[in-house]
Amino acid sequence: MKTVEHLNSERIEAIIKKCDVCFIGVVDGDMPYVLPMNFGYRNKVIYLHSAPEGRVVDILNKNSNICVTFSTDHELAFQHPEVACSYRMKSKSVVAWGKVNFQEDFNRKKEALNIIMEQYSDKKFKYSDPAIRNVKIWEVPIDKVSCKEFGAPHEKYQGDDTVKRSF
Repeated sequence: MKTVEHLNSERIEAIIKKCDVCFIGVVDGDMPYVLPMNFGYRNKVIYLHSAPEGRVVDILNKNSNICVTFSTDHELAFQHPEVACSYRMKSKSVVAWGKVNFQEDFNRKKEALNIIMEQYSDKKFKYSDPAIRNVKIWEVPIDKVSCKEFGAPHEKYQGDDTVKRSF
């Protein structure tokens, strides 16, 4: 087993779409602050939503840089059942960096909510005007991305797209 870095956009998007939660990382002064959040994803943009005010919104108003992590397909693996150091977790992950843009346009907020809900349901939703006005919509265009598969079999990825970090 080895760690493989993926570059293929379709593979990266498939991993993101398979996740049901992401973790956002921001910096509050000199301290990291990490939160799990629901999300939506479309066209290399991550969509998030929150209350209009709060600690993370205050942090992002000072520093809009954000790191968003997705992780899926967790599975315990080992090379020898009696050797503790041979145990590890197989997984697939995407780490994306960007800057948060808070969306204020009513129609774009509604579109973002639909993108978020598409991550979790095929159902079409309706939103009240007050609900749209009173939600904070975050748009995170991805500036940089890393996608890795931990515990991949060696032979599985011969000749695969595992060279650089472009998206």
